[in-house]
Amino acid sequence: MTASSDRWAALAAQLRADSIRATTAAGSGHPTSCLSAADLMGVLLDGHLRADWRRPSRLDDDRLVFSKGHAAPLLYAMAKAAGAISDEELLSLRKLGSRLEGHPTPALPFVDVATGSLGQGLPAAVGIALAARLLGRELRCWVLLGDSEMAEGSVYEAMELGGHYGLARIVAILDMNRLGQRGPTMLQWDGERYAERARAFGWNALLVDGHDRAAIDRAYADAEGSDRPVLVVARTLKGAGVSFLADREGWHGKPLSRDEAERALAELGSPAPLHVEMAGPRPVPAAPARPAGTGAAPRYGIGSRVATREAYGDALRALGDERADVVALDGEVANSTYSERFGQAHPDRFFELYIAEQQLVSAAVGMQVLGLVPFASTFAAFFSRAHDQLRMAAISRARLCLAGSHAGVSIGEDGPSQMALEDLAMMRALTGSTVLYPSCATTAAELTREMADLEGLSYLRTTREKTPVLYGPGERFPIGGSKVLRRSSDDAAAVLAAGITLHEALRAHDLLAADGIQVRVVDLYSVKPIDAATVEACARECGGRLVVVEDHRPEGGLADAVSEVFADRPAPAITRLAVRALPGSGTPRELLDAAGIGADAIVAAVRRAAGSMHAGGGAGERPWRAR
Repeated sequence: MTASSDRWAALAAQLRADSIRATTAAGSGHPTSCLSAADLMGVLLDGHLRADWRRPSRLDDDRLVFSKGHAAPLLYAMAKAAGAISDEELLSLRKLGSRLEGHPTPALPFVDVATGSLGQGLPAAVGIALAARLLGRELRCWVLLGDSEMAEGSVYEAMELGGHYGLARIVAILDMNRLGQRGPTMLQWDGERYAERARAFGWNALLVDGHDRAAIDRAYADAEGSDRPVLVVARTLKGAGVSFLADREGWHGKPLSRDEAERALAELGSPAPLHVEMAGPRPVPAAPARPAGTGAAPRYGIGSRVATREAYGDALRALGDERADVVALDGEVANSTYSERFGQAHPDRFFELYIAEQQLVSAAVGMQVLGLVPFASTFAAFFSRAHDQLRMAAISRARLCLAGSHAGVSIGEDGPSQMALEDLAMMRALTGSTVLYPSCATTAAELTREMADLEGLSYLRTTREKTPVLYGPGERFPIGGSKVLRRSSDDAAAVLAAGITLHEALRAHDLLAADGIQVRVVDLYSVKPIDAATVEACARECGGRLVVVEDHRPEGGLADAVSEVFADRPAPAITRLAVRALPGSGTPRELLDAAGIGADAIVAAVRRAAGSMHAGGGAGERPWRAR
């Protein structure tokens, strides 16, 4: 133990020194937040973490998630000690083009999920542990937490679900250094309070001096033998190891000057480089093969009435029949999103995350780390609770399939709290996202199947109401495409819609046709990427008159997607029909009409756009021409 303690002391000094050197070279960063956890991470790296960061991640590698993402320089110092990066790269911290960003991202192969927005790491670990259990993997997921982030509700969602599912492969390490960004944290050094909370959720909790390396080693060994998830509460000093930094306020997020760094390195003894040979993954028997199966894709007769949310459930179940890597997660509304149909057919691959939408998204992020293809569903409105998790999932380059049901005012009597009216804007704004809005069951089923092979985040917006099936089972819906459902050589305008409003547009077409006015009707089921070629053709061939109708707020939705097609050129006249006032309760028909997105409102908008309020009227305006 003496030899190990001496080695751990030298390693911790090196990690502290490298954290200071990197942040000083960068001129920014959080060195004191690194110094407090250096002993904790030194013992972990050299004694307990079973992985090899010099190789691409393997399924049985232990995972280390720095939920305390601002301590990234400490993670990078560990990587240097393990031979995964060079000293030259260490000193590229926070430089443009460097893999060593200010907070960890999967630009580095040993970083599984992006962190930095606090409260993200432990919920992701829940997903990793659930996936490991499903796949029969023996990995352990270690999570470094800061005490400031223990105020985040997402941490306690993770504790609750981790305890509920008995995820013994999670070991959370709380760096309880007392000081937050602007002063003391809520509980400061009251470690027993943190421990009581963890125990209340069914975790084991261990209190330890976070600078006593032998005690840390014993705590980790005890955690590895636990039959429940473990929280190691480690009392530390922020800035530990350097006298003028230790437990001093006012140093958060401040790098040391070169003179200050020299003083600090002198106190640390300017340690000689120490290399850690990481222990590889523990040997385990090969996991049983999970062969692909066969499943019949759902088929719906044209004209039958089926809700798109129901078609999502049918298609998801069929995907589960075919593919062993597909899993489903839901937020206790599976009987409304229809993901329960997957759960009934594949109960081992269905995960109930209850009313914890932040955990729902984070668990999906964690599960895709081990190669699973997660479909996460809830009411579309409730994904707004998890917007930060979605944003961080995009930074993680995560592959997620999301389905949001009960979109728009067309849900009816439940009222505005249940109506997703901002979700298209939220999902479109995510980096690399795909946003899909099917109008009928055939479209929804086919798009669900396509989502399973998409990179990044994909979002399917589904409708509560049953709607007529518009397409036969052989129809295909390429991402970035659209369908022109009504067309003539004398179209006075083009009505562009998706979801429930496409059916309103078709009704409006028939009403206008009865008065001798022809309009084009386009199903823009792919909101992002949008079918720019078809949108441009509509503008060119319909006199530059476009009417966009959507069951969504006017900001950021379908009309904005259409407008962006013309962002670098003269734009046609675009009439936007959207939900502008705060809706209330009512029948779907009443609410569509009250919002001004029903068939009658579309008829009136087309008449105004065409400059004709009488049957058979012509365009009466000079046609728009693309530049």
